[in-house]
Amino acid sequence: MTTEYTETHATPEELRLVTDALFSRAEADLEEWENNELADFVKRAPESQENYLSGAGMPVKRVYGPQDLPENWGEIGLPGQYPYTRGPYPTMYRGRKWTMRQIAGFGQAEETNKRFQYLIAQGQTGLSVDFDMPTLMGLDSDDEMSLGEVGREGVAIDVLPDMAALFDGIDLENISVSMTINPSAWILLAMYIAVAEDRGMDLNKLSGTIQNDILKEYVAQKEWIFPVRPSMRIVRDCIAYGSQHLARYNPVNISGYHISEAGGSAVQEVAFTMAITKAYVEDVVAAGIDVDDFASRLSFFFVSQADMFEEVAKFRAVRRYYAKMMKEHFGAKKPNSMRLRFHAQTAAATLTKPQPMVNIVRTAIQALSAVLGGAQSIHTNGLDEAYTIPSEMAMKLALRTQQIIADETNIPNVIDPLGGSYYVEALTNQIEDGIQAYMDKVEAIGGVVAAIEQGFFQKEISDTAYDYARRKASGDRPVIGVNKYVDEQEDQKIEVHKLDPESEARQITRLKQVRADRDPERARAAMNTLLTAARDEAVNLMPATIEAVRAHLSMGEITGALRDVFGSYQETPVF
Repeated sequence: MTTEYTETHATPEELRLVTDALFSRAEADLEEWENNELADFVKRAPESQENYLSGAGMPVKRVYGPQDLPENWGEIGLPGQYPYTRGPYPTMYRGRKWTMRQIAGFGQAEETNKRFQYLIAQGQTGLSVDFDMPTLMGLDSDDEMSLGEVGREGVAIDVLPDMAALFDGIDLENISVSMTINPSAWILLAMYIAVAEDRGMDLNKLSGTIQNDILKEYVAQKEWIFPVRPSMRIVRDCIAYGSQHLARYNPVNISGYHISEAGGSAVQEVAFTMAITKAYVEDVVAAGIDVDDFASRLSFFFVSQADMFEEVAKFRAVRRYYAKMMKEHFGAKKPNSMRLRFHAQTAAATLTKPQPMVNIVRTAIQALSAVLGGAQSIHTNGLDEAYTIPSEMAMKLALRTQQIIADETNIPNVIDPLGGSYYVEALTNQIEDGIQAYMDKVEAIGGVVAAIEQGFFQKEISDTAYDYARRKASGDRPVIGVNKYVDEQEDQKIEVHKLDPESEARQITRLKQVRADRDPERARAAMNTLLTAARDEAVNLMPATIEAVRAHLSMGEITGALRDVFGSYQETPVF
């Protein structure tokens, strides 16, 4: 038996009439239901709250229906099709699972390398490096400001031999590497390039990203070295260099994650990220580089929070907004220039010290949100991260969480399985509208740099964070184990990571030895070349920085010298 199928194409006017009829019927049915069944039931059993809100504080209706879908079906579309609401690629996880990228970093490079090797053996498919505070701030391990902090919150990297040791035995052409660092990011990128070249690798085969999103530091994370404008120049130089020498590497990973962790709402996270993205793209285009020559190498980093449906809608909305912005504002023509690709991390700020085993459940649900939202790469937090750097046990369990979602649930078999959900589509529209509203405010102020200097982003985030803290303190925002279902007798015995107390001394010894053994003439010449490049806005800093790290100039020596050229930055407090 065969069934004949004839495809028909309705005109826009016919589609509009059908849609209007559907919406009208749905609204009439809703009104009748509210006036009869609902009204009678609520009289007998009132709802528990007067107002229901999403995690971002947006009002949530009791029920959603066809009238909440976008009038233009093209806004939803199909996977891999503009505006990419349903995913950047046509096959999504059916063709390739997301990269499982557990972050690691502590002590000396050799110690972190052992953790990398362990995670790879457990099935991890990408590396993510966490650096210690001195490295993040461009300080050497023997700087007096570094005392007690070397290797404590991440791995210590001072000189090129440290980077070589970090990736010893790891094939950089066949595993992607993400490095979570910002103000000193270009120096780490230079070291990474030098290590790859020294091993005879093809730079065009390297994949991964250096975070390098300095604007969000001024907005949220508060780690910077130089003022805003020279810092943006460094980001621009990395993007420009990458477009010419690193075909698969992302020279910037624009990060909403830290905006959320600083207290921003879901809407603020993606809206401020889009504003920052626009500023970077404008800066690179102004340098004479065509948008289609570099946009495909922009990548993004978002948090996956507790409100599952809002998070899924957030990822879909920002993907759609980005595609429109790149096409309509910047004139991008290549599909890859409009495809937003993102890494997601479960929300560290939601992890609790009380009842830490419950963090496993939180992380699993947040990871599921990232998968349902179409992430390209995911990190799941360890259950013990409210205490310290995660232990091997906690990291293994966090990785297994992703592997269960990938291999046991069948969720990856269907692309965007929540697409078409009345609630998710309504939230997607609502968040996209919220992004545009914030973009309009930033433009009215004079752009991102002006908004940072006037404290606009900082005040918006602090106000939201205060409101959340107030709701949490009152119990209006439940946190299990903290303000609800509190166990006063809990015995919190969990395995935690312990840093080797001798690690800092070993790192300082190696740094001093590298300085003593280097060619002083080559180091002096490399520094002069770097300073000359820094003084000329038109010169790209990357080649001079690569030579500087090859000459074994240290992180602190490079940033210290450039402070004399670029100056330093002091934030105006916002209350």
